[in-house]
Amino acid sequence: MSNDEIFAAAYREHYWAVSRYVARRLAGHTGEVEEVVAEVFTVAWRRRAELPHAPLPWLYGVARNCLANAVRGQGRRRRLLARLGNDDAAHGRHITSGPEAEPPGDWVHEALARLSAKDQEVLRLTAWEELGVDELAVALGCGSRAASMRLHRARARLRSEIDRMGPPTAEAPHAPRPAATVDATPAKEHGHG
Repeated sequence: MSNDEIFAAAYREHYWAVSRYVARRLAGHTGEVEEVVAEVFTVAWRRRAELPHAPLPWLYGVARNCLANAVRGQGRRRRLLARLGNDDAAHGRHITSGPEAEPPGDWVHEALARLSAKDQEVLRLTAWEELGVDELAVALGCGSRAASMRLHRARARLRSEIDRMGPPTAEAPHAPRPAATVDATPAKEHGHG
C-alpha cells in the first residue's frame, strides 16, 4: 500500500475518533473543532510517510499539539477583546446559574479541573479515548513505563482532589452510600427468587 493509501485508510477509519477527541477538549468552542481536526489531518498528510501501523494514538498526539495551538490562539483573542472592551462583561451580559443547573457528576469535572493540564490529559486519554498504557505512551511521546507512572500519579492526584473536596452530597466523607442498603435487601423482594 502506498503512503497515500495508508493516509486515506487512517482518515476514513479514525476521523470521527479524532473529532470526538478534539470536541471533548474544546467544549463550548464547537466552531473550532472542525478547524483543529482539519489541521490534525493536514499534519498527518504532510507526515504520511511516518504514520505508524496503528495510527490512532499517533493522531491523538498530533491533535494534542494542534489543540495547544488553538488554545493559545483563544487566549490571544480573549486578551485582545479585553483590551478593546468588547467582552461580555463590558456589555453587562453576565450568565449565572443556580445550583439546580449543576449537571450530574459535575463534582468529578471540578476535581479534574483542579489538576494540572498534563494530569488532565493523561486521565482523559485513558478514560475518554480508552487508550491502554502502550497507546498512551505513543500519544504522549514517551515510553510505556513513563506513561504508566504518569497515569498512576494522575489517578492518585485525582483521588486526593476528590477526597479533599468531600462528598458530592451532604453525607459524611466515608459514610456508606444509600445504594449499599438496597444491596442488602433479600432477592425475593426484587422478584428474582
